This record gives sequence, structure tokens and C-alpha cells, in this order.
Amino acid sequence: MQEPVSIDTPISDEVVEKLKAGDRVLISGVIYSARDAAHKRLVELIKEGKNLPFDLTGQVIYYVGPTPPKPGMAIGSAGPTTSYRMDPYAPSLMAEGLKGMIGKGFRGQEVIEAIKKYRAVYFAATGGAGALISKMIKKVEVVAYEDLGTEAIRRMEVEDFPAIVVNDIYGNDLYRQGRERYKKS
Repeated sequence: MQEPVSIDTPISDEVVEKLKAGDRVLISGVIYSARDAAHKRLVELIKEGKNLPFDLTGQVIYYVGPTPPKPGMAIGSAGPTTSYRMDPYAPSLMAEGLKGMIGKGFRGQEVIEAIKKYRAVYFAATGGAGALISKMIKKVEVVAYEDLGTEAIRRMEVEDFPAIVVNDIYGNDLYRQGRERYKKS
């Protein structure tokens, strides 16, 4: 099995070009949390020509609604949310410079096309491992939409956050490829 690739945020086009579906990665730097309610607000700001609460250029958004932290922890359990709920908003965010998304599950065809067009990447985090993943999140602060509670946008400093490339800029889809390999065996 291939060793994980270490990548730092913000992510550049050069890094995205090297990533292929199936690659295991360890992400370090800053990522942002956001789910559908926050995505809707971000896209509304874009449509209105207003400034976003953070610069999307080269950034990664993790689809997560974390639980409250235990004493001494930066965050509580932080497992991935099903990604298709963000599909209506993802292309607009990629057009503004978003380079990576982390979640679980399939993405729609419009998102896959936007990944190719805007040179972005979709990563999967392991569902059911929220308590383990939270240990890779070192610092957290709410940056927007505090009224959304767990769905507020958070700036999270991560170290060696484990993920797998599902959709790359070349149109590859790890989920579909895996299904085809299974059918052939």
C-alpha cells in the first residue's frame, strides 16, 4: 500500500495536479468546517457580491458539525457529514477558489465537473472515526455564523489529518472504480 502524501494548506494547483483518486493524504495547516446552512449563506454572499468571512483561495472545507469539546480538547467528536447535501453550493465555492472538500459519500456529476474545471479535489474522511479524527484538530475558533451552533464556520488547525482522495481533477472517482473492481471479482 502506498504511503500517505503529506500536504499543507492552503492547497496549490501544483499539489492538486499530483493527487489521484485512491491516494491517502495527511493534511496539515488550516481547514474550515461548514455544512449546508453555512454553505447556503456563503453562496448568498457571493451572489450579492459581498465579502466572505474568510478567503476561499486554496482552502479546504471539512463537512462536519462537531460535538462540544471535553476538557483539555480543542474539539469534540468530529466525524464527516454526508457530502451530497453540499452539492448545490460546492461549484460556486470552487469558482471562488476553494481547492478541497472533505466529507463522506458520493458527489453529484455537477460537482465532479466543477472539480475538473476549477482544479479542486474531494477527500473522504473515515465515517465513524470522529473521536479519532478530533485528535488531529489542534485548535478551533468560530469565524462566522455562530448562531448556527455546531454548523457555524470554524477555523481549525490540523496536523496529519487523514483522508483519501475520492475525486481528482482527471475525472477519477474512487467509489465508482471500487464498485467496478468488486463487480469484476
